[in-house]
Amino acid sequence: MTIFLTKIDYLVLLLYIVALFIFGFYLNRRSTANTDIFLGGRSLKWWQIGFSMFSANAGATMLIGLSSLGFSHGVVGSNFEWLAWIFLLLLAMFFFPRYISAGIHTIPQFLLIRYGKRSYNFLVIYSLVSILIVWLASALYAGGLVIAEVFHRPLLESVSVIALIAASYTAIGGLKAVVRTGIFQSVIIIISSVILTVLALKKVTAIPGWAQDTPVDYWKLFHPRSDPEYSWLAIVMGYPVVAIYYWCADQTIVQKVLAAKDIRQGQYGIMLIAAMKIITPLIFVLPGIICFILFRDTTTPDNAYITMVEKLMPAGLRGLCIAALIAALIDTVSSGLNSFSTVFTLDVIGQFTRLEEQPKRTIGKWVTVLAAFLGVGVAALFARSGKGLFELSQGLVSILAPPLSVVFLGGIFWKRANKLAAEVVLYGGGLICVIIGSCYVLNFPYKGYWPHFLLLSVYIFIGLSLGMVLITLLSDSGKNTTSPTVWTSSRRLLRNSPRVWLGWGLLALVMIIIYIVFN
Repeated sequence: MTIFLTKIDYLVLLLYIVALFIFGFYLNRRSTANTDIFLGGRSLKWWQIGFSMFSANAGATMLIGLSSLGFSHGVVGSNFEWLAWIFLLLLAMFFFPRYISAGIHTIPQFLLIRYGKRSYNFLVIYSLVSILIVWLASALYAGGLVIAEVFHRPLLESVSVIALIAASYTAIGGLKAVVRTGIFQSVIIIISSVILTVLALKKVTAIPGWAQDTPVDYWKLFHPRSDPEYSWLAIVMGYPVVAIYYWCADQTIVQKVLAAKDIRQGQYGIMLIAAMKIITPLIFVLPGIICFILFRDTTTPDNAYITMVEKLMPAGLRGLCIAALIAALIDTVSSGLNSFSTVFTLDVIGQFTRLEEQPKRTIGKWVTVLAAFLGVGVAALFARSGKGLFELSQGLVSILAPPLSVVFLGGIFWKRANKLAAEVVLYGGGLICVIIGSCYVLNFPYKGYWPHFLLLSVYIFIGLSLGMVLITLLSDSGKNTTSPTVWTSSRRLLRNSPRVWLGWGLLALVMIIIYIVFN
């Protein structure tokens, strides 16, 4: 899909780039809390946490992928947004208090306290691999495809430029720079997406009976079991497997919460992004649906977003949408780079030597640059997979998630879960997931061999859960490796949050109404 940009569009893009560097570099010089490039001195307020989590999550894969999913399957894609509040609730009210009580800086450190050194070492490596593949490579590949089309440049060149921009301010400013630019990126993404949605609705509502000119089940959130891809069973069973890992135990997402000023700021920040999820299907999925109604004969699902920008947005606003796409891409990449640097510096190098603050910062900067190079390399490999953007990114997360989801659920909610069971699930299950994930991406032994990624993750999750329960019960020594203070202090934190529980109750009511309306 070729998109025509005017001089006004290029001016808007230039202004965006200038503003980005101001937020990323200049404001960093004025920051008084820039000694900690990994957690920003644990000084983030709730609105900073919410918006930075939103911008990291709303990457190019979401803008392109959800529009593509809306084009090809309808509102069923909204489940990936509207069900997220349940797992954000788990993060805010159960996982986060445990993390705070344990005093961790990275997610692998929780497994060190909960299950011991072997589980910790596994998650260090697994986190680095998942950040590299899911957050860096897939985001660079997804965004690079579109940027290459828009500016008529080679894919590898487009990917490299984006990685260079993200790495530059992330290496220098750390998490503080990522959060500042994330807030700026969120505003651009939301404003441009709202404008595009309004213009799309204005165009389509002029067509009589436009909502009926769609396939069966296009306007239903839950499809029958006969749907080979997004049946209600795949959504209800498969999505929670990946959501537990993604929202509650993924370093790139949770790192913003760990940097909270206190537990209340963290919980309110999580609630903010959960509330923002109410509008995301309206501005990300709906344009894809409208694109199907208006332009289904002249475009493809993966080009739905760009098609709508090209056909509906006037000069200037077209540049704003492209800026939003670049913003989504850069912020996801910068969040991934910062998380990779944090885990590698604190959990890999930190095991071999005790670092002072200045050497730690220096190493973190160079690791950020290294991660950018690695992300570009893996993104180049993704170009050979032949899969759709949303299927590729979500499929990888879904297949990598089950071992972590099982172990973290046991670690948070089941005191008896022991280190042997965790190690078997992590090492054995992790190996299985890597093998299956590689075969899935490469279509081995042949295309169509593997079930849909949501169902595949369910099968793996059930098998690993049964394994963890059986091994724990058969090898239970009656001892728990976790310090008792972690459990008692986290329970105390839970009891003192009635306002937070009230907020979640209101959000739950809104979501229930939405699901009643669409089913």
